[in-house]
Amino acid sequence: MTAASRDLAHLRRCVALAAEAVEAGDDPFGSVLVDAGGAVLAEARNREISSADPTAHPELELAQWAAKHLPPDARAAASVYTSGEHCPMCAAAHAWVGLGRIVFAASSAQLAGWRSEWGLAAGPVAVLPVAVVAPGTPVTGPVPPVDQEMRMLHERAASRKPS
Repeated sequence: MTAASRDLAHLRRCVALAAEAVEAGDDPFGSVLVDAGGAVLAEARNREISSADPTAHPELELAQWAAKHLPPDARAAASVYTSGEHCPMCAAAHAWVGLGRIVFAASSAQLAGWRSEWGLAAGPVAVLPVAVVAPGTPVTGPVPPVDQEMRMLHERAASRKPS
């Protein structure tokens, strides 16, 4: 398996987790933590609404898991695959824990643009690229065509929200 096909396979799992989140009434975000060899260590989905915790982001959950379960060298060699680019809170947690590469399907800028297009309010936090919040973190994304799959999931989730 090539690196690109492995990235796509992990991103597809993130999309599946994001779809699970939507089915549970949460916003569509899913993430997977992968070791240096490509094995999945942990995965998480958004639970902001179902847990009544606006910080229940999957990227934060994986950073916290890694801090508890992996030594620093394994964290640095690990990759986080995620359906959407980390928000500033999650990017900071990623950097503080010392995780490695991030691969995201859709960017924060894309999501902000879609939300605006659908008449939804902007989020409560500035839209900042991961590279601004965590400048030493290698980042890949957005990744077509998975970004457009995420657009469809976000649109489905947005259709159930009041404008």
